[in-house]
Amino acid sequence: MAEPREAGAEAPPGPSGLSVLPGEAAEEPAPQESVLLLGGNEVKSRAVVKYSSAPPRAAFARLEEKTDLKLPPANWLRESAKLGPAGTTILGNSKRSKPFSSFGMAYDFIDSVGNDVDVVSDSENIKKLLKIPYSKSHVSMAVHRIGRTLLLDELDIQELFMRSSQTGDWTWLKEFYQRLIDQKWQRKKKSKEHWYQKAILSKFLYYSINGDGAAQPVPSAAEPGAPSSPDQTHEDTEGASWPAPFEMPSSVSDDPSASNQGLKNDFVRNILWTFEDIHMLVGSNMPIFGGGRYPAVSLRLRDNNKPINVLTGIDYWLDNLICNVPELVMCFHVNGIVQKYEMIKTEEIPNLENSNFSTKVIKDIAQNILSFLKSNCTKEGHTYWLFKASGSDIVKLYDLTTLCEETEDKYQNPFTVPVAILLYKVACNMMMKKNQNKKHYGTIRTLLLNCLKLLDKGRHPQIIASANYMLSELFQLDEPKKEESSESPLNENSDESYSEEEEEMPDSDENGAYGSSADPPDDKKAVAVIKSVGELSVPEKYKSIHQIRPSCAFPVCHDTEERCRLVLSYVLEGLKSVDSSIKRESDLPAADPSTPIPLKYEDESASGGPECLEKQMALFLDKMGSLQEGHCSSQSGMTPGSWQHKMKLQLILKSSKAYYVLSDAAMSLRKYGRALRYIKLALQSHDTYCCLCTNMLSEVLLFLSQYLTLCGDIQLMLAQNANNRAAYLEEFNYQTKEDQEILHSLHRESSCQGFAWATDLSTDLECQLSVSCKCYEAANEILLFSDLKSQNPEHYVQVLKRMGNIRNEIGVFYMNQAAAIQTERVVSKSVSAAEQQLWKKSFSCFEKGIHNFESIDDATNAALLLCNTGRLMRICAQAHGAAAAAAGGEDARREFSPEEALYYNKAIDYYLKALRSLGSRDVHPAVWDSVNWELSTTYFTMATLQQDYAPLSRKAQEQVEKEVSEAMMKSLKYCDVDTASARQPLCQYRAATIHHRLASMYHSCLRNQVGDEHLRKQHRVLADLHYGKAVKLFQLLKDAPCELLRVQLERVAFAEFQMASQNSSAGKLKTLSGALDIMMKAERAFQLIRKELVDECDQGKSDTSSSAPDPSAASLPREEVVKLLSIFESRLAFLLLQSIKLLSSAKKKVSSHGEEEEALLKTNKQIYSQLLRATANQHATLLERIDVILHLMGQLSAGKEASEATPPPP
Repeated sequence: MAEPREAGAEAPPGPSGLSVLPGEAAEEPAPQESVLLLGGNEVKSRAVVKYSSAPPRAAFARLEEKTDLKLPPANWLRESAKLGPAGTTILGNSKRSKPFSSFGMAYDFIDSVGNDVDVVSDSENIKKLLKIPYSKSHVSMAVHRIGRTLLLDELDIQELFMRSSQTGDWTWLKEFYQRLIDQKWQRKKKSKEHWYQKAILSKFLYYSINGDGAAQPVPSAAEPGAPSSPDQTHEDTEGASWPAPFEMPSSVSDDPSASNQGLKNDFVRNILWTFEDIHMLVGSNMPIFGGGRYPAVSLRLRDNNKPINVLTGIDYWLDNLICNVPELVMCFHVNGIVQKYEMIKTEEIPNLENSNFSTKVIKDIAQNILSFLKSNCTKEGHTYWLFKASGSDIVKLYDLTTLCEETEDKYQNPFTVPVAILLYKVACNMMMKKNQNKKHYGTIRTLLLNCLKLLDKGRHPQIIASANYMLSELFQLDEPKKEESSESPLNENSDESYSEEEEEMPDSDENGAYGSSADPPDDKKAVAVIKSVGELSVPEKYKSIHQIRPSCAFPVCHDTEERCRLVLSYVLEGLKSVDSSIKRESDLPAADPSTPIPLKYEDESASGGPECLEKQMALFLDKMGSLQEGHCSSQSGMTPGSWQHKMKLQLILKSSKAYYVLSDAAMSLRKYGRALRYIKLALQSHDTYCCLCTNMLSEVLLFLSQYLTLCGDIQLMLAQNANNRAAYLEEFNYQTKEDQEILHSLHRESSCQGFAWATDLSTDLECQLSVSCKCYEAANEILLFSDLKSQNPEHYVQVLKRMGNIRNEIGVFYMNQAAAIQTERVVSKSVSAAEQQLWKKSFSCFEKGIHNFESIDDATNAALLLCNTGRLMRICAQAHGAAAAAAGGEDARREFSPEEALYYNKAIDYYLKALRSLGSRDVHPAVWDSVNWELSTTYFTMATLQQDYAPLSRKAQEQVEKEVSEAMMKSLKYCDVDTASARQPLCQYRAATIHHRLASMYHSCLRNQVGDEHLRKQHRVLADLHYGKAVKLFQLLKDAPCELLRVQLERVAFAEFQMASQNSSAGKLKTLSGALDIMMKAERAFQLIRKELVDECDQGKSDTSSSAPDPSAASLPREEVVKLLSIFESRLAFLLLQSIKLLSSAKKKVSSHGEEEEALLKTNKQIYSQLLRATANQHATLLERIDVILHLMGQLSAGKEASEATPPPP
């Protein structure tokens, strides 16, 4: 429309009930609500002017009696300030209503269509419908349904068939009309009387607004009432306009939101009229006069010789009701000579003489007609024809769309395009409010689908592309996943939705039969029939009993992939529509949409290795910089700013989002090949978007950062699951036809290779990890240079976490490679350059990762990377240790090198930093325990190497012992033996080993030390202390019997060493007794060994009966057990022999020896004798020997208890 429509403000009812206050056009008429009590019947009517183009209301002049209306006034058909453009303002529009008048109103008041309003139509059509029971005239109207709204337009059969005769259009309808309705149809010419009445009415109205009240006639050569009158010419030149069926209005083609000139809303005023419970948007051109004593009146000219009939009374009453005019001024004439005036109130019109009618009946007629139409005009987008022949009582309803589809060209229906555009506009309007009205998604979808059904793809590409884009927008791809339920707003059926198919209900004689079964044989084409117009006057005769089945429910998508696939199907249709409309000015590559575009699979050898990534990343960042400057390049030649350019941008962006969601869903299902394929398509879509976009939005850059982040995740998972590479490759190379066609559309605009570096499926692990890292770095760069870091802090933190993680993965990869080289290399006197290069790469990755985590205050992950860096330092130390051993040669003694000490101390520093990063165990107990364990291990390893390979060429023995002791004690400090965890047995074993080594070291010092008695005593105490702690800890373990036995044997040796320095027999005997007690405490170790031997025998028997024995099941080191058992037997024999000797010599010296000593001597002799016989048996098995030892230890224990129980002599 050229002028905007403005809603009028509603005012309270005036004192006159139906009066309208004079004033400017914006105030005319003020909305009023009134209740008319006519003949005991109550009728409710309310009118609100939504728009008025009339100038300020002019006062009407009462003409003098005997004024000759056949003579034209001086101002006839001339413009003036009071009148506005002649013939189109206050006097109303003299030309007939256009066949698309309701569409013009619907376009201007789109908010009301489909939702609030029941009917949109010209007031003349409304009056014609309500007069059906009273009139014999024919009725011919086109009916369209949009949601719950019906659009009514006059369907002028005579005009239509005249066009058919000239153009050949509508021949099918003409044939249908002649065959079933009027076989002798011919053009009916209007009489001279008709033109005469129009001419004197026009002159009367111009006389009535003349300012001086006595207009002077102007002589005219034209005969009054001649067919050549100006109004006749006006009628002929500006009659009903029927657009050609194949035409697409240019304005709609250029801008879907604009109305075309053929569908202009040219009513003087648009009124929202509520009649009872029926809401109507009505267009009216009725002249309204005011001023003086009559603020608002309607003027009518009547022939005094012809009485007012019912049809005229209903006409006048409805006009005043619709326009909210309280009074009617009637001027009577005889042969054009004014006779008199009469003033009639609107509520008195139904009671006029000769025109009595019941307003209640009019209300019933309105409700019945509306119910009849709503019950039968159920398909949106279809054109229905309501027809009543002249003089007939039968009203029929036809579905012209169905009849038209039976012809060769279904687009011959001229209503097709206006209906499609209206469906599109209503959907657009609802989409604007979609966030508040998600329950209307089903309605919006149905409107758009019906719109697409009506339009020809080749003629209306813009609307089709836009409708498909809106359909794709209905599916929220970024919503969190949730279970679909009937309570979800997306699954609710809108109250305003109507099904395309009417649920069949049994016909009811009381309510009328709409089915074709009750129709005459020649009316089978009719959708529904009103058998007699008299039925319309029966209250609720046609009240709809049909249950309308909602078909506008939003489709339920059971999973993410189904939802995304629906979105992509709409995107593809939109892209096809856009591409088909672009003129190919340049030669584009002739690609076939049905031919797959290969997704290149390159081996690492061909792609140039990870080093190429740096160059590709630089090119990428340069491209992103150019995007910020607004560069744009399109291979298809689209003009930036054109509708094709704008629409394709939106569709491509939507496709990239859909592919991103598909990739994320595949990622969660561990379908990493499929996920990489989808993210590749997402990035290709985004690359094309970048090529077309002239101004990159921050939101789009954020999408790109998210895409690259997901791509990095996928490449990392592919690297970590290399065993399934073949399956992933198959998933990656698969393509649907839909994806191929979308990719074909993308290739029209760009090469889609901007992100090829990120989306290739490589076979090289290092390359995959490097690509993953580069993806995260690119995502981070986008956040930094586009200033999205502060706007999206959560995403920024996630990107940095992933960067830290991938750098840790790459660091571990290089570290493991270095460890593998160290394991497999030939003995070398120095560390290789390759190893050192790997160390540097690994260290650099760890260092960068630590910085990433520290920048976001992620203490836990920073501690883990510090821990890994410590492990790298230990690997460096081990490499230098191996090189030092090789340099010393086979004969030379290996010493703990300075390089080893340096790297072990560096490792210790990193572990301590990790602990400082955590702060306390409460932050993350598992990580805290892990770091403590690694730190304890490092101290223990360094102390062990110093103890085993003492650097005596550089340090004194005492200094080495001191350093070993300090390192061992620090290792104990970080070895948590008390906390119950999976690592507790390891900690206990480590602590026991440390105590054992310290005890052995002090034992060795004691043996080799001469001189300082104080120091010797200190070493003796420390050795005894650590041996005791080692035994206690080993006894807690069930899988360390050999270690426990070895410690006990060392303790026995320590006792023997002490006994050698003793001189008194009593002292020696006491030491021997203590040593034998230690031997008896070794019983626990032998019991564990025996249990394992028995288990092995049982396992061997079961394996022999079933299959070959499992070598991994044998965990007991038999050789070591045999060796320790032999030592134990020899030391036990030695201790028993020495005990017998000492007890015998004491018996000789002291005759009065107690019974205790006698019993002990006897027991020791017996045990010694049994031990000698057992050791002499060379054929005894290991189990038998252990059984003997356990038996002898039992005897020793019993003998000791017996001797202790013997009372001393008196």
